[in-house]
Amino acid sequence: MKKPLLGFCLALSLTVLPSHAESMRQAVQRTLDENPEIQEARSVRLAYEQEIDQAKANYLPKIDVSAGYGLERANTPFTRGFGGTNQRGGVNQFGRTESSVQFRQMIFDGFETPHEVDRFTFKTDAQAYRVFGRSEIIGLQAAQTYIEMLRNRDLLDLAQENLDTHRSIFSQIRLRTERGVGRRSDLDQATGRLANAESNFLAQQGNLQDAETGYYRVIGVLPKTLEEAPSPSKENGDIPSNLDDAIELALANHPTLKEAESDIKESKAQHETASAPFYPRVDFEVSYDNNDDTGGIRGVNEDLTAMVRVRYNLFNGGRDIARRRQTAHEIAQAKNIRDNTYRQVMESVRLAWVAYQTLNNQMAFFESHRTSSIKTLEAYKRQFNIGQRTLLDLLDTTNEVYMASIAYTDAMYNELAARYRILAGMGKLNRFLGTDLPEEIKPITEEQQADARFFN
Repeated sequence: MKKPLLGFCLALSLTVLPSHAESMRQAVQRTLDENPEIQEARSVRLAYEQEIDQAKANYLPKIDVSAGYGLERANTPFTRGFGGTNQRGGVNQFGRTESSVQFRQMIFDGFETPHEVDRFTFKTDAQAYRVFGRSEIIGLQAAQTYIEMLRNRDLLDLAQENLDTHRSIFSQIRLRTERGVGRRSDLDQATGRLANAESNFLAQQGNLQDAETGYYRVIGVLPKTLEEAPSPSKENGDIPSNLDDAIELALANHPTLKEAESDIKESKAQHETASAPFYPRVDFEVSYDNNDDTGGIRGVNEDLTAMVRVRYNLFNGGRDIARRRQTAHEIAQAKNIRDNTYRQVMESVRLAWVAYQTLNNQMAFFESHRTSSIKTLEAYKRQFNIGQRTLLDLLDTTNEVYMASIAYTDAMYNELAARYRILAGMGKLNRFLGTDLPEEIKPITEEQQADARFFN
């Protein structure tokens, strides 16, 4: 691929950034490190992980301590019958002191705690896959922006070459006209074609500036000198040999599909949690109370209990049954989302593959057309100089060379972009580029499985 270096389009970049070339990997890495969408997804993933610890807290005992001091005014049968030092018509008033310690350990809660731990674990995993998915999508956007920058620089180079050719033809025709050996109509025609070439050049300048703006929006810096984009290939194993293999890899690795599967597991765990109220709850409780001057009676009251308590709700107005039905419908909803995601992944890979295959098959024809047009133009220039070709033949062939070169360049970069779309559809784009992804893409269940394999 050509790497045009035009002073006017590099001047702004060189005033802002160092002059060394930037690779696609560096551009994508910068995007991943600074993109706010990925940073937001990472923060959500970390927040969800704390919910797992909150759920696990129910396995541990709870200890509560309380203390208080104040006044108590008691008017009870006891104070009226027996009186006291502060008795006023059967009413005793003392300074009251309270202190207590309570220890409670859950023994059985209808399996609510283990199911809640599972639910928040799968919820965290789904967000981890979401971070991975956003990294692939944002990485693809950065790669496409990088490719668009290369494309527009090459197209500007072609527009410059086309303009130079028309200027040369115009100068030649004007010189002939001034010497009286050329026709005025030829000069007018050359003038019009030159104006069109200048217009095309200015339009492409604008397109390049738009591409620079898009590059800044996605990657966060103005583009400088860019290296040639690496091309994924079948020969290196980057791209599968056929569509079926690409679809198989996509269905096995696509992070959005894995996210949907984790959402189903979360919904199932939540459904099991909804069954907890149908079981009794068993707790082991120890409490110690130390109160002074309570109930209108002077003296210390101590109470120590150690109990196994069973609590069982017999009727809750149908709320628990409705909750159970709700979670069942949420499982069905999660499955429908998974099925829709499956179709979207299939569609994305198929479209990218068809585009890649079509353009790949067309490249030889685009190249042949461009090469033939260039050879024809060279021959027509020689024939025009000896009067065997008209100016119209020369100008038309010059325009054909320009259009054929544009078509070839567009096809080349479109085919490259399709290759990257295939990689992203299989969840392998960042792996191909060698970029570093955030730690938050790692699902907890896979880490637990890895630990289990290690210890076994």
